[in-house]
Amino acid sequence: MSVKYTYPFGKGVFGTPGLTGDKIPEVLGNKGGRVAVMCNYNLPVPPGFTISTKVCDHYYAHDRTYPAELSAQVAEGLTVVEGLAGKQFGDPDHPLLVSVRSGARASMPGMMDTVLNVGLNDSTVDVIGRLTNDFRFAYDCYRRLIEMYGSVVLNVEGFQDILKNFKEKRGLTLDTDLTADNWREIVASYKYRVIDQTGKPFPQDPHEQLWGAIGAVFGSWMNPRAVTYRRIHTIPDSWGTAVTVQAMVFGNMGDDCATGVAFTRNPSTGAKEFYGEFLVNAQGEDVVAGIRTPLRFEDLKILMPKAYDELITTMTWLENHFRHMQDVEFTIERGKLYILQTRNGKRTAHAAIKIAVDLVSEGLISTKEEALMRIDATSLDQLFHAIIDPAYKGKPWIKGLPASPGAVHGHIFLNAEDVIKRASKTKKVILVREETCPEDIGGMHAAQGILTARGGMTSHAAVVARGMGKPCVAGASGLHVDYEGRKISVGQDVVDEDGEITIDGHSGNTYRGKIPTIEPTLPPEYHKLMTWVDGIRRLKVRANAETPADARKAREMGAEGIGLCRTEHMFFGDPNDPDNDRIVAIREMIMAESEAERRAALDKLLPMQRADFTELFEIMHGLPVTIRLLDPPLHEFLPKTDEEFAKLSQKIGKSVDAIRARARALHETNPMLGLRGVRLSIAFPEIVEMQARAIFEAAYEAKFSIYGADTIKSPLLEIMIPLVGFKTEFDITEKVIRNIADDIISAMYNKYGIQVNYAVGTMIELPRACAVAGKIAESAEFFSFGTNDLTQTALGISRDDAGTFLGTYVEKGIMLADPFVSIDVDGVGKLVQMAVADGRHTKPDLKIGVCGEHGGDPDSIKFFHGVGLDYVSCSPFRVPIARLAAAQAAISERNGRTK
Repeated sequence: MSVKYTYPFGKGVFGTPGLTGDKIPEVLGNKGGRVAVMCNYNLPVPPGFTISTKVCDHYYAHDRTYPAELSAQVAEGLTVVEGLAGKQFGDPDHPLLVSVRSGARASMPGMMDTVLNVGLNDSTVDVIGRLTNDFRFAYDCYRRLIEMYGSVVLNVEGFQDILKNFKEKRGLTLDTDLTADNWREIVASYKYRVIDQTGKPFPQDPHEQLWGAIGAVFGSWMNPRAVTYRRIHTIPDSWGTAVTVQAMVFGNMGDDCATGVAFTRNPSTGAKEFYGEFLVNAQGEDVVAGIRTPLRFEDLKILMPKAYDELITTMTWLENHFRHMQDVEFTIERGKLYILQTRNGKRTAHAAIKIAVDLVSEGLISTKEEALMRIDATSLDQLFHAIIDPAYKGKPWIKGLPASPGAVHGHIFLNAEDVIKRASKTKKVILVREETCPEDIGGMHAAQGILTARGGMTSHAAVVARGMGKPCVAGASGLHVDYEGRKISVGQDVVDEDGEITIDGHSGNTYRGKIPTIEPTLPPEYHKLMTWVDGIRRLKVRANAETPADARKAREMGAEGIGLCRTEHMFFGDPNDPDNDRIVAIREMIMAESEAERRAALDKLLPMQRADFTELFEIMHGLPVTIRLLDPPLHEFLPKTDEEFAKLSQKIGKSVDAIRARARALHETNPMLGLRGVRLSIAFPEIVEMQARAIFEAAYEAKFSIYGADTIKSPLLEIMIPLVGFKTEFDITEKVIRNIADDIISAMYNKYGIQVNYAVGTMIELPRACAVAGKIAESAEFFSFGTNDLTQTALGISRDDAGTFLGTYVEKGIMLADPFVSIDVDGVGKLVQMAVADGRHTKPDLKIGVCGEHGGDPDSIKFFHGVGLDYVSCSPFRVPIARLAAAQAAISERNGRTK
């Protein structure tokens, strides 16, 4: 029995064995499945048939060839269409023309190829002209076929240049200004261009055209823009695309014809109103190509009232049937309405939230759980950051990685000090660096956005920018940063320092000049939706925060505590501020040649750290706060430039040569695996003593501030030791912490009769820690996975350098996604599972969370929910994303869709 590869539109699809429910879009694609539904309910759809995704699978598995049975099945499908249309494909007297379009399981608008008017040639174009009494229409259709087929099948370039030059020489503006003779001339020029670039004439055999178009559509599944779109939206390459072959209907036959796109609700605001645009006397691609300015959807009611009323009725039915906002493509031919396709509409986060809540209220969606599953959790970023105006159609200057959301324009400066000097309320500034380092923190804080030529999604720039809520584009690999020449360039295209650019951290695009943006607003329905979210999720959501601003933003976003306070960030302050005592004190400590000198420098840091922790505890008001002890290598705190060395020399009274010598002594070939984390604590326990003292003294200050004399309530305090790989490391450092804690708690209890409760745990970020987690759990009171470093150490990949090859790895299917964005379930995930199981075998009530960047990634959150973590922690602006993703994970688990 032969395999079925083609399916005619209509009721026959639903009688096919095994082709029911979810299988329909899997086999027919979203477009083919929806068209089948519409035909089943007798909606006005032009006849056609769908070539299934199975053919796409075969096409790529067998060197871009087709199954042996396909040719006969396509011929059979054409016969069915011919019977319904009353025309024959390739017939010299009554030719049937068809469109050939893609139709993947997931909607991918504009990503793959389409060919219209297939079947036209030098003979049938005149037949069409006579039959319609409109040779202008016939030759317009023919030039469209040559242009589309020539571009996507034959790879011929320059058609639009021919058309543009033709119109300019004759003073014509719109395509509709051209006559039949004009189109004949252009067709002749197009055909000459085909011969010139291919050495062959434009194909005249309609069947050759059809198979060429089918091959081009299947081939476009792997074109760069489609591959990129799938990677961004996590659509598997293995899904493939279907192909629909459909009888042409024409919106370009005159003023009683039109083509357009309409939505059943406003895709920008979510308002319950019909929304869209159309063109009179045009074909479908004209609407999206920007060649002519479309008319408002409301104008259709005036120009073609009968078709408008029928369209409204049809769109209402479609939304009620699919229980989702619909995006409908339509054509009106000689006053008759045709629906070409319908799909669930793409919409802004603002609109998605309003529509989801409204559909529940209207009864189209029966449960709030279904409503929540309709929303892309990552899209919530749009609610809190500016976006590029959707009306803007310009091309980006360069593309990098969307490291931190938001769109902003500003004047570029190439070092942190200049950014700080130039930034003001009247001058927006963007910091552009080859890559950022901790020394740039002041400039990053002062800048409106950050652009780097190197680095990945979890690079220093990305992590810090997300924490600050600032837009960031990282890893723009074609960008050259010329510090000496004070300019940046892409190829020969240069922007001098103080010139303007716009960066879009949502897409990773950077534009020259000032591009229009739209400021964010929260829809009224947001708080209702998040109430649903919090009532469903199991995972708690904390924030990574170490500044008062971060902590307040975390509370505003709904965080249930701080899951990671990186104390090293507190040491920097503004490194370019000459009065910055913090950076001077930490550098004094590093330069110390004896323990006594180190302790003297640490004594200067103690009140600063205590004040920082006190404010954090007060802001969090009883919510848990996890404080990580000093983690990065010491050399990161030392100066980099001659000017910075000179300033430090003046401040601490040591020679520049001595400081440089110390910097050289601290240099490490691979600092990520060097003297950092718990190793610093072992080498210099006085650092731990100072931090522990600051933490506990701050806890008591905050306790008195928040709770007064209450003897029971206190801040929920968790101290985290980083980079532990051996239980003994943990035990040594824990003992230092507890000795300080005992001294302070005992003194406060004796004086006031009160105490604070605390826990000491560890950050699990080394494969060895995962392997011996059961042993470490004998001492540790909680685990928090540092998945950024765990991914680096497990995969042997530097997150800052991975941008040079990770894209290729994802493209070739070696990795499903960037492992620093979405957790590597099979590798790193196994380590996490093992550590959770072994840790809780030792200590069943062990609290376990995650504080790496994966804590804000929906796919990773689904995994963390499944392995039983207690909480995730992420940057403050990603807290709403994590809350929604946690609820969606719980819903998926209930519905049996866990990984």
